[in-house]
Amino acid sequence: MNDILGDWKRTHYCGKLTSADIGSEVCLMGWVQRRRDHGGLIFIDLRDREGIAQLALDPDRDSTAHAKADKVRNEYVVAVKGVVSPRPEGTVNPNMATGEVEIEVSELKVLNTSKTPPFMLDEHVDVAENIRLKHRYLDLRRPILQRNMILRHRVTRTVRNYLDEQGFLEIETPVLTKSTPEGARDYLVPSRVNSGNFFALPQSPQLFKQLLMISGYDRYCQIVKCFRDEDLRADRQPEFTQIDCEMSFVDSDDVMSVMENMIARVFKESIGVEVDTPMARMTYAEAMDRFGVDNPDLRFDLELVNLSDIAAGCGFKVFKDAVANGGLVKGINAKECARFSRKDLDNLTDFVKIYGAKGLAWVKITADGWQSPIAKFFTPEELEQINQAMDAEVGDLLMFVADSATITNEALGRLRGHLGDILGFTDKNTFKFVWITDFPLLEWDEEAKRHTAVHHPFTAPRDEDIPLLDSDPGKVRAKAYDLVLNGSEIGGGSIRIHDQSVQSKMFSMLGIGTEEAREKFGFLLDALEYGAPPHGGLAFGLDRLVMILTGSDSIRDVIAFPKTQKATCLLSGAPGKVAEKQLQELSIRLRIKKNG
Repeated sequence: MNDILGDWKRTHYCGKLTSADIGSEVCLMGWVQRRRDHGGLIFIDLRDREGIAQLALDPDRDSTAHAKADKVRNEYVVAVKGVVSPRPEGTVNPNMATGEVEIEVSELKVLNTSKTPPFMLDEHVDVAENIRLKHRYLDLRRPILQRNMILRHRVTRTVRNYLDEQGFLEIETPVLTKSTPEGARDYLVPSRVNSGNFFALPQSPQLFKQLLMISGYDRYCQIVKCFRDEDLRADRQPEFTQIDCEMSFVDSDDVMSVMENMIARVFKESIGVEVDTPMARMTYAEAMDRFGVDNPDLRFDLELVNLSDIAAGCGFKVFKDAVANGGLVKGINAKECARFSRKDLDNLTDFVKIYGAKGLAWVKITADGWQSPIAKFFTPEELEQINQAMDAEVGDLLMFVADSATITNEALGRLRGHLGDILGFTDKNTFKFVWITDFPLLEWDEEAKRHTAVHHPFTAPRDEDIPLLDSDPGKVRAKAYDLVLNGSEIGGGSIRIHDQSVQSKMFSMLGIGTEEAREKFGFLLDALEYGAPPHGGLAFGLDRLVMILTGSDSIRDVIAFPKTQKATCLLSGAPGKVAEKQLQELSIRLRIKKNG
């Protein structure tokens, strides 16, 4: 029979006790982390969300409490009363916040027992993630996850306080909305009342926050759940949380200034890191040229070098043909990496092939010159030109990709990030921000034979590029901006189209006809005719931001109840089957595809 709590009231959290509390009578409640018997004297590490306190139970002080302590096991729920005392000389633990004190227990209640957990609930549990996710309520007891969840709370609190100070109003937008299949797949919800029709869960509050600007609310914000039915990876989930903002009567600089100051506040108040503002800025064209990707990691150099001019007339046919076919030849100089083995180089070659490259040419710079299978294809003059362009020195490893511009940039850009990881350049305690601006407004979809929006169809073109919509749409730049941190895009946004004629033109460029545009976005087009102000905004991925702040490797470690990479919940069993009666009420008949 377990004890009852009765009139006991907790006075302190376990992890908050310090030497300043010595002599205080306290009542603590929590879970038994571990129990140790030292020849009659029993020690218990009691854990709650704030940390651990050491309990000392002496049979000479209270035999009843000691007898109960002799029977407790890991994860039992207990409450104790006692006095905070200094730990005996030689037993202080400087690695614990409470390491200078212990509780001399006078009374103990066992509030509940526990089965033996399927894994140890300590800092560095070595167990398959599917076991952790199945027993997520236990996994969430682990101190590292509790710290993640507490930090996430602090981030959202800071965000709300800052935005309130800046005049933003938090306004909720609908969760059941209309499907507008542009970009990722929607999650659909069948309507019982309107048989045969479906709601969609929002991928973003985009249209509604624009409508709020038209409605005159001026500054909107929301910490909001969004949903995308897409393939998952470490930094994606089918349901995720955005810090969503929109502002009226602003330009790009206004939005970026307000938002980067918010992020600086978040870093200072959540992890005590000072972030310099204004943050660095870089155009999309510069990012692609120097780093091959639009989300460069600026914690290290390893910049890409464009060798196309040299390659166009060189004696190496692979390089020469790539340039002749409209592609690029680029290289990376991995300083002092000539030590890489042939196996290392084969692994790097396999890596770039993931991104479409046909191969990876390499050169080791030795005291005798180039050591490489491709050295024989170059004249001494060409070797010297490449050495100078790449700042090559003895001990360096030069690596090259020659292919289309898209493949060359993607393959070498990803290789650069991979090298940063394996060479130890990606310190998780270093934070490098950069705004990427002037993205292309449109990109050509070869399969669909039409343009698609790089961000979304509501992004405004740069004013000076509007005439190019008719003559050269691929050169139109967008009033779009992404904030990149350590190689991850943590937020993105744009100035929106507020002119109905320009919005209609944009739909036309995307192959969305007048009738289709009216069907999908008629309410927006109508609203734009009633005095829409210039407006723009941005959304930050809260999960990804907290993942970086905590140094976590997976976004699942900063979400209380995440899904797996197959978009399932191992804890609850979702998604699951529903009763035939429910399907009939929704006028749904299943047609299940059979494997094979």
